[in-house]
Formats: sequence, C-alpha cells, structure tokens
Amino acid sequence: MSVSEQTLFVKQRQRNGAAVAAAGVALFALFALAPAHAATPYTGIMPRADCGPGDRTETGLQGQTTVAERQSGDSKTAYNCNLQLVGQAPGEGAEYQMTWSDNCAYYATANRATQAHRGVAVIDVTDQSNPTATAYLNDPAMADPWESLKVNDRRKLLGAVQGNGGNGTASGFALYDIAANCANPQPLSTLALEPSAPGFVRGHAGDFSPDGKTFYGTDRGRSVIYPIDISDPTQPRLLAKWKAPDGVGFPHDITVNEDGTRLYIAQPRIAPNGNGLVILDVSDVQNRVPDPQFRVVSKLYWTDSAEAQVAKKIRIKGRPYILISDEIGPGGFTGTRVATACAQNIPSYGLARIIDILDETNPTLVAQLKLEVHDPANCSLFMPDATAGFIYDSHYCTTDDPKNAKMAACSWFQSGIRIIDIRDPYHPKELAYYKPGAVGTASRPGSTLTGNRTWDLSSSNIRWVKKDGDIFLWFTSHDNGFQVVKFSDHLKQTQPALFQ
Repeated sequence: MSVSEQTLFVKQRQRNGAAVAAAGVALFALFALAPAHAATPYTGIMPRADCGPGDRTETGLQGQTTVAERQSGDSKTAYNCNLQLVGQAPGEGAEYQMTWSDNCAYYATANRATQAHRGVAVIDVTDQSNPTATAYLNDPAMADPWESLKVNDRRKLLGAVQGNGGNGTASGFALYDIAANCANPQPLSTLALEPSAPGFVRGHAGDFSPDGKTFYGTDRGRSVIYPIDISDPTQPRLLAKWKAPDGVGFPHDITVNEDGTRLYIAQPRIAPNGNGLVILDVSDVQNRVPDPQFRVVSKLYWTDSAEAQVAKKIRIKGRPYILISDEIGPGGFTGTRVATACAQNIPSYGLARIIDILDETNPTLVAQLKLEVHDPANCSLFMPDATAGFIYDSHYCTTDDPKNAKMAACSWFQSGIRIIDIRDPYHPKELAYYKPGAVGTASRPGSTLTGNRTWDLSSSNIRWVKKDGDIFLWFTSHDNGFQVVKFSDHLKQTQPALFQ
C-alpha cells in the first residue's frame, strides 16, 4: 500500500468512525425520546390533589360547585387546595384573556358603556401583594381584543386584533411599545383590516411569531387566518388571507412554533370536519415568499368535545407534545348539552389533553386531562348545577417551563384554575386548585357575567413566576379580575422536586 493509499485509508476509517459515532448519538436520542412504557393513552379521571391542612376544599366532585354551595352562599368564599391568594386587583371585572411582560399584566374587559374604564387594563405587579392599575387602552382593537391580546417579549410589543364588539365599525389591529415602561404602553400603529372589502376579516384570537416580526390574526366566523407583517412595527401591513380549504384548519386560537414555520391550530367542530388539532406549515410567511402558500401538515380530531380552544407546543423530558384544551363539551352551546352528553355516556364538558408530535405528520393522543365532573358516571350529581353557558369546561393551559414542563396550569371556567403534574404525561395527576369566590349581585360592568352569580369564570392564560423559592401564578377571572396566588408550603414539602 502506497503512502497516498495509506493516507486515504486512514481518512476513510476516520470518516466511518465519525459516522458510527453520529449514528450512536442519533440512536441514543431516539431512545431518550421514546415513551418509558407502552404508549396507551390515559383516559381515566386524574387522581385528586393531596390538599394541605387549612385549605378550604370543594365539598362535592373534583371541579364541582354544588347546588348546596351555591344556594347557601358558601361559594362566595374561594375554594383552595395548595394555592393561596397573595394579591388581587378586581377592578371592574375581566373578559377572556390576559397577557404579560416583565412586572406587568394586561387583560381585556367586556367593553360596556357602564364601565368607568373601558378597554384593556394595564396592571403593575411589581408588588405581587398589591397589584395596581396604571392605564387603560381603548382604541378599537384594544376595546375588545377578545382572545387575541398577546405580548412578544423579544421585541417588547403588545398587540391585538379587534374582536366581536370593538368600538365603531372598522375592524383593526393595534400595536403598542412596552420596552421603556411596561406599565405605560405607548401606541405604535394601527391597521384597518379591510372593513368594507368583500370577505373582510375581523378579529377573534391570534399570536405573534417568536421573532416578533409577524402577528397572526384569526377570524373564527369566516375561517380565515391573516398574517400581518410587523417587521417595522410603525408600518404594519397585511401579508395574506388564508381560508381553510374544506374546513381543515378552521381557526379558533393559534400558536406559533419556535422558528416561526408552524401554526398549531385549535379547530372547533364544523361540518363536515371534526374538532381537534391541525398543524399548518407557514414557512412561506416566515420567509416572506411572495404570494405565500399555507400547507396542512396533519390533523387529529376527536368527538368528545366541540370547541377546541388553543394548542401549545411543550416539551417533557425533551420530547415534543401539544397541550390543547376544549372550551365546550360535545353538545356545543345548547342548553340541553349536559343532558344530551349524559344520555350518550360521554363527558358533558370540554377537557384538555396532551398529544405527542414527535412525528408531526402523525400526532397521537397521550392523555385526557379529566376531572370527576367529566365522568358520565357522575351525571346525577353534577347535572343540577347548571345547564347553559360555560360550566366545568377547560379554556387556556400554560406550563411552568414550555421547554421542560413539569406542571400545567389550566383555567377551567367554573372549576377555577387547576394545576396538573405532567412529568409522566401518561399518568397526569392533579396537584392544586384555586376557585375564586362568587360575587353575587355586585356590580362588575367589565365582566361578561350579570345577575346574581353563584360562581365565577376563570378563562385566561396563566403566568408562572418563580421567585425566592416560591412559585406564583397570575390569572384573571371574570368577576374577580386580576389575581396572584402562590403554591403552599404543604406542596413544597410533599413535592420538592417540582420546585427545583
């Protein structure tokens, strides 16, 4: 063998060795991401939380506010398990959505003429025990942002598209700068969304791309998703309007993946298609391709709920999942929905679930997050509670760390906020809950609720704040406004790994 041949031989062996090593790393990664046990979806009822001494716990089913609690006035005091109220700014009540940045929170209100302060409330939470309103944003988009109110922390932007009942007739998009002072947002721009053109769009929900250069609005009523270019936040421009072909990709709320190339769509049930998750390729939008095309990657539907709300990508021990919630049960918004579902032996209320997307072309169910109020066997116990509106349905869910999730927090309408251990996604367990007290006939013109209320509705996104060894949660409920709770010492002592 010549010297040159020897040299080639050595180089080839080096290349082969590197290839074998790379294959080994890839194989190890594959095994590391594989489920630790047989992939049988969890469809049972989550075990109840182990509440601490002194907690004021529910007296009925898990998640329930019983008729006795409502009629006696007992429900006017909050129910809690391993969560304690730290601070509150009830204001005039809240609507469906809350977002945040730094030491500030922003939440929508019902936009009634009787409000002293209409629009989005700005809350300074520097002192979590004393949150304070500092401003109100009331241009047409912020007057009723519905579920589109979001923040992009990378560029410090607050944005929203006008919802169902905004001021005036022109639907639009508004953008605010919160970089200098989150408690005093400064208007940057507005954009009219073709108020008089054929097929014009309005707002309902939406989200920023992580790089903060695109805002995706959704028009649920017309099945349209419309990306807005905000590369220059002072000059927003509409990039496209995409109408879900054959209803596949009909949007409720949406989220965007890490590199901006995927939309995760929560699709409500519409004929002839189902309710569930749709993954959409939006690479053309992210890359600013002229005449961008939207491509459906996959879908996963189910029949035990009717109104998928939002789908969020998370990772548990490195593996990618979608955490998705449904805001109503299979009977939809009819007054007979509870009785109808019970007659069919299926859950009466919307629930959350975890979906595996390691193969994004084939999403698969991992777990249903169900409370005892979702068990048809308990129909006779919960059927008298309420028959219309949002009852024991899930709405928004967030996690303690989307890149390494251990816990999920879900707003669950009349069931309050519920905290779930998802370290083993095939065996979820309830950890804690906080159910705000009912306010009865107290005036809350910024709330969606009226009359004599024996319950409150928790529906917002939930912020996790880790500070000085404690974990705090920020959220809003419709009658009680903005609230801060923290995990109790009992949970820290019994579940220390959750706080590490």
